[in-house]
Amino acid sequence: MGLLRYTAFRVIQAIPVLIGITVITFILANLAPGDPVRLMLQGQEVDQEVIERVERQYGLDRPLHERYVTYMANLVQGDLGHSIHRDRPVTELMIQRAGPTLLLVISAYAFALATAIPLGIIAATRRNEPTDHVSRIVALIGVSTPSFWIGIMLILIFAIQLGWLPSSGLVYPWRSPDHYGYSGYLELAFQTIRHLLLPMVALGTLQMATLMRVERTQMIESLQGEYVKLARAYGVPERTILRKHAFQVAQLPIITIVGLNLSTALGGAVLIEYVFNINGMGRLFLEAIQSLDYQLIMGITIVIGAMFVIGVIITDISYAYIDPRVTYGDRD
Repeated sequence: MGLLRYTAFRVIQAIPVLIGITVITFILANLAPGDPVRLMLQGQEVDQEVIERVERQYGLDRPLHERYVTYMANLVQGDLGHSIHRDRPVTELMIQRAGPTLLLVISAYAFALATAIPLGIIAATRRNEPTDHVSRIVALIGVSTPSFWIGIMLILIFAIQLGWLPSSGLVYPWRSPDHYGYSGYLELAFQTIRHLLLPMVALGTLQMATLMRVERTQMIESLQGEYVKLARAYGVPERTILRKHAFQVAQLPIITIVGLNLSTALGGAVLIEYVFNINGMGRLFLEAIQSLDYQLIMGITIVIGAMFVIGVIITDISYAYIDPRVTYGDRD
C-alpha cells in the first residue's frame, strides 16, 4: 500500500485507541471517591446553594454520559476544557508545564542511548569476559530498581553528602540569563546541566539498562550471522564488520523499545518531578489527581496517550529507513 498509505492507515487505527483512552479515563476519574467542588472550596464556609451553583457552572450536575458527550464535542474542536481548581484553560496549563517535562524526558533518553549502545556493543564483543559480567550486573540493577529510589539515593549522595549538585528544581535554557541573575549564556548552560544531571540519570537509568541488555543480545546475534562469517572469510576488518554489517541490523529492536518505552519514561517523570521538585506535567498530573480536577486529568492523559501512539507510528515507519528489507507495499 506504500509508505504514505500505511501511515494514513496507522493514524486511522489510532483513533479508536485514543477514544478508548478517553472513555476509560473519564469513567475512572469521575467515579473516584470525593467531590472536586468540596475540595476546591475546602476551608471556606459555604452553603449547599453555592456548591450547587459551582456544579452547574462546570456541568457536574449532569449525568455522566452527557458530560462525556459534551467533553468529546469540545475536544474535537481542540478544546481540552477548563481546570476547576485553577480556573484556567487546560491547554494553557499544559503548555506552561510541558517544557520541563520534555527537557527531562529528552535528556534522559539521550543519556540512555549514549551509554547503553556503547556498553552493549562492548559487552557483546567481549562476551563472557569481566566487562560483560559487569555490564549485565549493572543492567540487572537498573531494571530492578525504581526510578524514584534512584533519585532519592542520588540526592542523598551527590546533593546532601557531597554537595556537588543541586537537589531540586531546573534551570531552563530557553530563559534569559538575567532571569536567574547569571552573567551570561555560558553560565546558564552550565547551571542547566548541573540541575538536570541528577533527575536525568534517575529517569534514564531504567531506559539505559533495558536498551543495554537488548543491544548486547542483538549484537551477539548479528556477529554470529552468516553474512558476518562471510565478511570475515573475505578478510574484511573486524571494525568494518562491526560498524557496517552487525551494528545496523542490531538497531531495529532498539528503535522499537525507544518508541514503546515513551509511555514508561513519561510515567516515570511523574515521580521524578515530585522527588526533585520540578514543575512539569508529571507533577501537574499528580496535583490534578489529588484535587479531582477532571478536565485537567483528561487533558494530560489524552496528550500522553497521543504522544505514545505517535511514537509507535514513527517507530514503525522508521523501520523502512533503517532496514531496506522492510517495506510497506510492493516495490516497482
